[in-house]
Amino acid sequence: MEITTAPFLKLEGKVPERIPVYSLEGKKLKEIKTPKVFYTPVRKDLILKVFLALRTSRLQPKGVDPLAGKRTTAESWGVGYGVARVPRIKGSTRAAFVPQAVGGRRFGAPTTLKRIRERINRVEKRLALASAIAATAIKEIVRTRGHRIPEKIDLPIVLEDRLEEIDKTKKLREVLKKLTLWSDIERARKGVKIRAGKGKMRGRRYKVPKSILLVVTDTENIRKAARNLVGVDVVNVHKLNVELLAPGGHPGRLTVWTESAVKTLAEKFG
Repeated sequence: MEITTAPFLKLEGKVPERIPVYSLEGKKLKEIKTPKVFYTPVRKDLILKVFLALRTSRLQPKGVDPLAGKRTTAESWGVGYGVARVPRIKGSTRAAFVPQAVGGRRFGAPTTLKRIRERINRVEKRLALASAIAATAIKEIVRTRGHRIPEKIDLPIVLEDRLEEIDKTKKLREVLKKLTLWSDIERARKGVKIRAGKGKMRGRRYKVPKSILLVVTDTENIRKAARNLVGVDVVNVHKLNVELLAPGGHPGRLTVWTESAVKTLAEKFG
């Protein structure tokens, strides 16, 4: 299917009515009914809107000292001297105070009162979340993001709840290899780049691609196992948000669900 830039993608019917649940060894255990949230139409415009609103909520208000550049007794000489009528430091011809002077005040200086947080309706936020969840179940959209998915595996990928008990990176790596998903983490590892610009000095030296998102109901153990894998995130199903499901505002992140997390989705979204 061709992925267009249209804000509304009608993809009902792409997700099967029942989805398989796999064991940690990669074997099919059973099938469960697909939650209705996976049939939500993908609204790219709404996902991007909510993503940007979430980003603005983390911005820190910043302003300047109200007296910056104004602590001077400089006065203008007035007319008749053949020079510009800007304030000048007494006993000198050097200009001060004005924006175009060295050490002068700043024109249009930022203020902490500026509104930098974008508000979003709760209904829109909920619909965008449902839309982002639905996008994770469509191979065409997931591959558009650059994720590597084998042909033989279907989306959404659901594993048994024993996944939450894994607390070692070695065990989690073995599980992902059996599910043929390890290649996506290798893609992310090879894609780590050093940032261009001054951000290198500000605690964000590396740009790390996003890989698999693990959605569980208990993150205590699995978080320890996944924290050393490049691009992998772990989240409680109750704390899912658009920023995790659609990094950069682009829907279709490769997501692995546990059986209990999928059942929670069915209860939460009806």
